[in-house]
Amino acid sequence: MGRRIDYYDDPNAPKANSLVPSVNVVVENDKGEILMIRRTDNDNWALPGGAIDLGESVTQAAIRETKEETGVDVEIAGLVGIYSDPRHLIWYTSNNEVRQEFSVVLTATPCGGALMVSDESREVEWLSRNAINTLKMDRSMRLRLTHYFSGDPFPVVQ
Repeated sequence: MGRRIDYYDDPNAPKANSLVPSVNVVVENDKGEILMIRRTDNDNWALPGGAIDLGESVTQAAIRETKEETGVDVEIAGLVGIYSDPRHLIWYTSNNEVRQEFSVVLTATPCGGALMVSDESREVEWLSRNAINTLKMDRSMRLRLTHYFSGDPFPVVQ
């Protein structure tokens, strides 16, 4: 299996050769805990999510990716923001794809299913905000969570 390597504003990063619309989902349960995965490709903690497939909407992709990576069924509730910073590059070593960031981050509530790991998630947990602050994660994922936790009613667009 290949690895995922994130770069931010790094002059030594490989050049982007792809732009793939993707989605991440902030799922909050009734205890105020956030659904998080520990990725298998870089061992970082992250929100569930992934590429939007041809023929599906952003919300359909968010529901599918969350279920695939965590086992949890969700209902989409809102929008945190759109993240498209060209300084954030993601290198997938398995196929030498280097993506420029383009991610829509949505909010959701759980409505069924049960926690389970997948090929993409080594661990799946409901975590408190304090626990999340101690986790190893990429700068871009921490930024998305910071925006969500800020409670700002207006979506971020970058």
